[in-house]
Amino acid sequence: MRYSLAAATTTALLATSTLSLALPTASSLFNLQDSSLSVPAVAEKVFGSVGSWLGNAEKNVHDTVKGLKVSKLVQDGVDYDVLTHPDHPSYRLRVTSTSNSGTGTTMPHLCDPSVKMISGYLDVSETKHLFFWFFESRDKPKEDPLLLWLNGGPGCSSTTGLLFELGPCMITSTSPDPSGPATSVNTTYNPHSWTNHANVLFLDQPVGVGYSYSDSGSVDNSPAAAEDVHAFLQLFTARYGKYRDNDLHISGESYAGTYLPHIAHVIHSENKKRSTSLAPLPKLNFKSVMIGNGLSEPATQFASVPEYACDSPYAVYKDPNGSECEGLRSKMARCEKLAETCYRVNNKFVCVPATLSCWSGFGQLQDLGLNMYDTRKKCDRAEDKDGPLCYRQMGWIETYMNSPEVKKQLGAPADIEFKSCNMDINKSFLFKADVMHRSSDLLIPVIEDGIRVLIYAGVNDLMCNFIGNEHWVDKLETTYQAAFLNSTATPFISSNKTEAGYVRSAGHGAGNIAFMAIYEAGHMVPQDQPLAALNMLDRWLNNEPLALGK
Repeated sequence: MRYSLAAATTTALLATSTLSLALPTASSLFNLQDSSLSVPAVAEKVFGSVGSWLGNAEKNVHDTVKGLKVSKLVQDGVDYDVLTHPDHPSYRLRVTSTSNSGTGTTMPHLCDPSVKMISGYLDVSETKHLFFWFFESRDKPKEDPLLLWLNGGPGCSSTTGLLFELGPCMITSTSPDPSGPATSVNTTYNPHSWTNHANVLFLDQPVGVGYSYSDSGSVDNSPAAAEDVHAFLQLFTARYGKYRDNDLHISGESYAGTYLPHIAHVIHSENKKRSTSLAPLPKLNFKSVMIGNGLSEPATQFASVPEYACDSPYAVYKDPNGSECEGLRSKMARCEKLAETCYRVNNKFVCVPATLSCWSGFGQLQDLGLNMYDTRKKCDRAEDKDGPLCYRQMGWIETYMNSPEVKKQLGAPADIEFKSCNMDINKSFLFKADVMHRSSDLLIPVIEDGIRVLIYAGVNDLMCNFIGNEHWVDKLETTYQAAFLNSTATPFISSNKTEAGYVRSAGHGAGNIAFMAIYEAGHMVPQDQPLAALNMLDRWLNNEPLALGK
């Protein structure tokens, strides 16, 4: 049975009589870090005293804001806090993880049990449910920034970032044959996690992505998705006041290059309203946007594909004047014209053909048998031999997230099927021509009002290559444009004293606008260059020059 908003209050009143505990099973895949405990003891360790827990519904409401209401819900053996606020009447935050009275333990108890974790859903108008998984900073959670991470697609789960790139644990396979299918999966500690110095929120959006689900309808455009994300951030910080005054940074990669400018626009616009209104929910302490190998300005970025594939040091074609390169240039020139026309008229009869034209140019590149996200690698797409998106780890993540034990601990419905990427969502956005709008322009007023923006890219990515990303940053018409165009590419030296890339910036500290290229990295920079990515993050969050370390 899935969650019904209308039934929340009634169910909460009946919680003590309908409660049933789902005890963790003995499993070689998902242990609770203490194999010496008996099953009843494990239940007590994870769930705590249920009766006293239910009697302390307000215990974890830190610095409660006016109008915030908290009720209890027990459903399918999972305990939830349900939070509402009149500022967002169509939204409710349903939280799985609550400290249990008498034990101090939390639920879930996965990935990195050394830190506090919170998981649950943002319920939207009774029918749409966005899943999130939050990890406190390993360092100073009361002081460290709050960081939102989104993966792209559109339609791909942010659990990819969590378990394969920058989360506190990394997915692993215990299969005896590393080239074959995973027979069992687990996670290992990630020493280079972005949670080292940040409180990180991983959000599956829009609905239909990962553990997120919809009872009816879907979201097929970034502006609508941005409204949901803003409501989520407001309700989360209202519920967990200890993070409310911390700096907020929003980050992500790939199609998040389209999501994030829209989200930044909504947060920035709503913050301006709240600075002059009497609304009880305070504005978010919004500080910066970080986009990795993103797609934000399609005309410029698609036009750069022939330059990358044929003329750059990372070219995938040996002959820049050969028929393959000439054909690619012709296709992308047409794509660029259609994209620019879409910018001007904003009509689906122009924008959808532009979308199809631009993506069709990648067909001949896929025929090369390369991993489009990291051209240093081959990819066998036959029957997904190399896994979804040419990474076996995507399949391992699906195995892990579809475990009944993991679903139970995270509060996900037992009948949901987790997929790393939902291609139906991808097609919905495609035929809405969502990608074919210049979302980068939404960053201009944000930057002008002091919100910093970092664009970074691994140089071995062909899908959203670093050349196109740098070109669109060059074109961004802000008061920093002249300074950025005159900036010199400065070596980025990581903490191990190696040159890991180059940086260009304009403004103070790390820059009000900055671009970074990362060497020996593809589409997923934190996975390929974990130390350099962590150095980049730490310097950016502290607003220190990104090229530090020379």
